[in-house]
Amino acid sequence: MWRNALQRRNHKERAQPLEREKWGNLEKHKDYALRAKDYNEKKKRLKILRQKAADRNPDEFHFEMMRSKTQNGGQKLAGRVNPVLTQEVAKLLKTQDAGYLRTMAQKVRKERERMEQKYILREGNGAEVLGGESVRSERKHMIFVESQGKQMLFKPEGFFGTSTGGLDRSFNRPRIPQDGPSDYDEKRTVSQLHQEERPARSRRTAENEELKLKRYRALRKQHKREQEVRRSRLESLKLREKGLLAAEQELELQRAKMSNSVGGVNKAGVKWKVRERKK
Repeated sequence: MWRNALQRRNHKERAQPLEREKWGNLEKHKDYALRAKDYNEKKKRLKILRQKAADRNPDEFHFEMMRSKTQNGGQKLAGRVNPVLTQEVAKLLKTQDAGYLRTMAQKVRKERERMEQKYILREGNGAEVLGGESVRSERKHMIFVESQGKQMLFKPEGFFGTSTGGLDRSFNRPRIPQDGPSDYDEKRTVSQLHQEERPARSRRTAENEELKLKRYRALRKQHKREQEVRRSRLESLKLREKGLLAAEQELELQRAKMSNSVGGVNKAGVKWKVRERKK
């Protein structure tokens, strides 16, 4: 019971002697086990190959023996699986590839144009729509009066109690006091005046306004995140459309080179051009 409670001596593995240090680390039992396992597997594999070679029929023949080739002392070269296409067939395949790329490019272009016309990517004083003209949102406030004479004498600054610059704002307009300030008003501080002008609000009204403000901020944040996703999607569509158009142009150039209608650069790096026949 108390055997494991006592401190025991730490037994260390024997290291390689100094005179045999050039041969590396001293081999342990686990190293020998791995080496023996690998040796036995190779031994079994060689035994199976020798048995197959002994059972082989010396008169066996098939035509693949004549078509196949070897190199580097027995390495077999695989034959060409796909047949060699003629130049006309290759040109036809490249034409079909170009048609596919053209169709995909038109599809991506339509999707990009639809996103540019549908989504508003920047909001400010107005609204900027990609692919369209900038539109400015205008608010209208209609006031009804009793007669045409009152309509001619109507002043919006006096009706709303604000300055001319405050008419452009739809909320939080700066108010202009109707009467001049008295001596008692001059003695009071600005904070006291603001507290007296501020209407008394109940606790429930304050909580509702704070909840509305939180909801507005959350919606604004979600809207901004959605706009960023749409913007990245639009950029990826532009890059895809550009890549498809470049691939289509490259295929058209290859078809033109196969028909000897344009020049190019040979393997030696020399530029050449097709000589046109004089009319």
